[in-house]
Amino acid sequence: MESKFHKELDAIKGKVLDMGLLAGQMLEDSMVSLSNLDVKVADDVLAKKDKIMEMDETIEHQCIQAISLYQPMAVDVRSIAAYLKLTTYITRIGRYGKDIANVTKELADKPHIKKLVSLNQMARIVDDMIGTVLKAFEEVKEIDADALSEQDDTVDCIRYSIFRECLTYMMEDSKNITRCAHYIMVARYLERCADHACKMAEKINYMITGKRIEIR
Repeated sequence: MESKFHKELDAIKGKVLDMGLLAGQMLEDSMVSLSNLDVKVADDVLAKKDKIMEMDETIEHQCIQAISLYQPMAVDVRSIAAYLKLTTYITRIGRYGKDIANVTKELADKPHIKKLVSLNQMARIVDDMIGTVLKAFEEVKEIDADALSEQDDTVDCIRYSIFRECLTYMMEDSKNITRCAHYIMVARYLERCADHACKMAEKINYMITGKRIEIR
């Protein structure tokens, strides 16, 4: 029975990883759609939102079933608890990808005010954070909390820089207000995705070590 349980646990873990990769791809593609004002890519992202929700529900059901059937203990309980929390953060990352894709559709009829250098730089850091966390989850390795925290701080700094820059454009010309407001919101979405990556790292490290950490 124990062998069957661990096979089922491995299968759930695989689904969590697939869900994380899908959400990360949605976020990455949404930024490509925004940079290029590509509505087709935005629509491709939006088409994946139901898949994310379906995966979340399936994983939750399988985790509850595993607890009911096998009454796991110690590290196995931590693993199942981590899977349930990770899917919550992953769902939110996918949702932000969907939100950015919707921004693309809102802005697609006019060119950008300027090249989105800062937003794209911010997105690359966030993509890297998510990739680092998912790799650690797959390989069952502790995550360097200090390194991830440093990346999170950089993301925060870029967000504030974008906010200040957008305020300047908005004050220069009222016609810039709508587009700049969207840029500010996208920066906020990316900043939240970075926060979710940090929360995922906390849960993964706890799953492995049994020790709780807080990444600030």
